[in-house]
This record gives sequence, structure tokens and C-alpha cells, in this order.
Amino acid sequence: MALRSHQPQARASARPPQSAWDYTRLSDADLLALVADDRDQVAFEEFFSRYARSVYSLMVRQLGDAGWADDVVQEAFIAVWRSARTYRPERGAVVGWLYTIARNAGYAAARRRQAQWLVDAPDRADPSPTPEDETAEKLEAFQLHVCIERLPHHEREIIELAYLQGMSQSEIASELQMPLGTVKTRNRAALMHLAEILEREEHS
Repeated sequence: MALRSHQPQARASARPPQSAWDYTRLSDADLLALVADDRDQVAFEEFFSRYARSVYSLMVRQLGDAGWADDVVQEAFIAVWRSARTYRPERGAVVGWLYTIARNAGYAAARRRQAQWLVDAPDRADPSPTPEDETAEKLEAFQLHVCIERLPHHEREIIELAYLQGMSQSEIASELQMPLGTVKTRNRAALMHLAEILEREEHS
């Protein structure tokens, strides 16, 4: 009897979310599972809304620049979208997994900025990448450019200004004369679409 009494509850919990309210009641792990298995954008947006502020605070502490941290938050959550399948509950809580991804995004951003400083200051030591490294970087850059070209125009211009010209989201808003919130929304949508394109390319 006890076993039968638990079966309806198990079926109810397995039912797909039917409304935005249903998503708010899911655990972090359940949201990640929907992102990983179904590429569920509503689940992703709910996960983003739960942790965007705390990840932003983490990036401000790590990078020491609020505007820069805002850009890296977007990159970190796109990494979540692409890497949701890698989360393993037995290895720890979702938040720890998320903060590891965020810190790695922060380190990558810091390396990019350091590389730009090296370009701007030729009297410093040359990191001297190997020919193999240079070839791999050029190929990766070419593939990224090809994928960017597939984005809708209103998304492509945001990505080109942010990641090809190195502009912050505030600078983009000023350049395009649009609200900062609109830039953030388009940037996040563009990064999600770009992640999907890159993912298809990797598996093609």
C-alpha cells in the first residue's frame, strides 16, 4: 500500500513544466536537466534569474571592474547553456559547479585583456606562441567569424562590437543609441544563438 501511495507523486514530479510558475518551483538540478536534455530556454532564463546577481558580485570581486564583470556574466551563463550536460549531482551542488564556470570565464577574460595589453605594449616580453598554437587560434577565429555571420543583423552587430571590437555593453548602448537593457537582452540572445551554431558545427 505504501508503495502505491508514492507512485502518483513520482509521476506528478516527472510531468514537464506547464507554466512559468512551474519552472520557479523546480530545483536548480532540474532546471539544468531541462537545459541539457531539451535545450529549454525558459528553464535557462529561470536559472539565469536565480544566479545572475550573485555571479555578477563574484565577477566584480574577481575582476575589480563592474562594467567588465557585467560582460563576463553573459559569457559565463552561455557557458552554462553549452555545458549543462557536464553537471553531475554526485560531485556537489549546482551552485559550486556554476561558480567554477564563472571563475573560469573570469580567468579567460583576464587573459584576453592581458593579451591586449601585451599588444599595446610591445616593449614587454613576447609570450612567443608556437606555430601550432597560432594556426589553431587562427582556425578557431575563422570558424567563429563564419558562425557570427549566420546571426540575425540585430544580434550580429552587438556581438561584433562586443567581441571583435572589445566594446563594453555601455559603450555599445552609446554607439547604437539604444537602452542598455536592450543591449543586454540582445547580447544574451545572440550568445545563445551563437552557442547553438557552434555546437552544431562541433557535431557536424
